[in-house]
Amino acid sequence: MLAVPASILRHDAYRLGALSLLGAIAVIGAALAFQYLGGLEPCALCLTERYAYYAGIPVLFATLVALAAGYSRWAAVGFCLVALAFLANALLGGYHTGAEWGFWPGPSTCSGALKPLGSPADLLRGGPAVRVIRCDQASWWFLGLSFAGWNALISTGLCITLLLAGRMTVRDAPARDTNLFI
Repeated sequence: MLAVPASILRHDAYRLGALSLLGAIAVIGAALAFQYLGGLEPCALCLTERYAYYAGIPVLFATLVALAAGYSRWAAVGFCLVALAFLANALLGGYHTGAEWGFWPGPSTCSGALKPLGSPADLLRGGPAVRVIRCDQASWWFLGLSFAGWNALISTGLCITLLLAGRMTVRDAPARDTNLFI
């Protein structure tokens, strides 16, 4: 059994990483709750914006385990990889927000312009009853920001926090931990 030294729990990088992990879990949990409990269906871009959370949460957990086990360099790499994922997610959220505010057109796959034809029976009845979830119209607003806007803001915060954790991990790495494979 792996014993976690008490000193690692006081390490600032570990705290920032754990805070980021809990924040990411809370954000994706809220998104899923709004979808499955609140009935707000996500658009295609919303679903794509969840990928950073789905990939980042397990990698961040493994990064914290590596840091607790003394693999500081691996932990720094993990923090930076997840930070890059959230940076990309922040950019995607910013693009999505701009499409919602009408700064630029959204993608054609969820702008409502394309419609699936459906089956021949649907065509005879006047077309399929397809509800397109539009990427350029926000379904929910809070304090002037939509889901995409909040995602861009939170992803930016997670990116910065994880970059700081990675920097602290490298700065505070023991002298013996100069090789990635120790």
